[in-house]
Amino acid sequence: MSEIAGKVSKMSVSLAEASGLANYEMVLGEERQLMNSLVGQAITLTFQGEIHCHACDRLTKKSYSGGYCFPCSQNLAQCDLCIMRPETCHYAAGTCREPEWGEQFCMQDHIVYLANSSGIKVGITRINQVPIRWIDQGATQALPIFRVKTRLQSGLVEVIFKNHVSDRTDWRKMLKGEAEPLDLEQIRQTLMAECAEEIAELQQRFGDDAITPLDNETGLEIRYPVEQYPEKVKSLNFDKTPEISGVLQGIKGQYLILDTGVLNIRKFTGYQLSLATA
Repeated sequence: MSEIAGKVSKMSVSLAEASGLANYEMVLGEERQLMNSLVGQAITLTFQGEIHCHACDRLTKKSYSGGYCFPCSQNLAQCDLCIMRPETCHYAAGTCREPEWGEQFCMQDHIVYLANSSGIKVGITRINQVPIRWIDQGATQALPIFRVKTRLQSGLVEVIFKNHVSDRTDWRKMLKGEAEPLDLEQIRQTLMAECAEEIAELQQRFGDDAITPLDNETGLEIRYPVEQYPEKVKSLNFDKTPEISGVLQGIKGQYLILDTGVLNIRKFTGYQLSLATA
């Protein structure tokens, strides 16, 4: 029996270029555990009764906005609505609550992409989060379609495309199996034709060099360490069940797939957990 413990963060991910396999590492404070090697083994995760804010580390009875205490959820720019709706980014208006943070997070190159996790979707991510963002969403295919200069611009491009395709992942469907393969290049071409006029208007507004089509990008295919997908998706929750045990059948997105249910690790950011393996 081995055990590690600490404040949990979302699992660290990487992609093996040769095989296209997503690799996962559990992060518990200063402790790390490679998770791919545990697939097929029994594990136990135990909530130890403390929740720490992801930003300021203070104790909190409840987690807000994905891992923050209530004051931080109300005061930090990274908890603003514009994080979920990038087309509302207001950095350029001079009203960002943390301009230095906004400079680093929002005023950098972003990628607008198509992905297939539970079907076709459009999304955005900072350029340094490729392919991490796609793995976190459980995408089996991804294709960059634009490189843009700011988060606001990426959000405006995304809005145009989501009038034609979804911008969401059906997480339950994603966890039930591999998505049916799609021809992302053909979908890209169709969407570019349908959205050409609106994209041209954005380029006229911000400049051609601010919104650059990526016509020659190659699609990426991603595999996940899953031995068995669940027939029915049962969500596990530390707030209801402090100790969660089961055989780890796979990992996809930020979910552990156990024979007892599925556990979204990212949802419990800041929880003090222990991980025990046989």
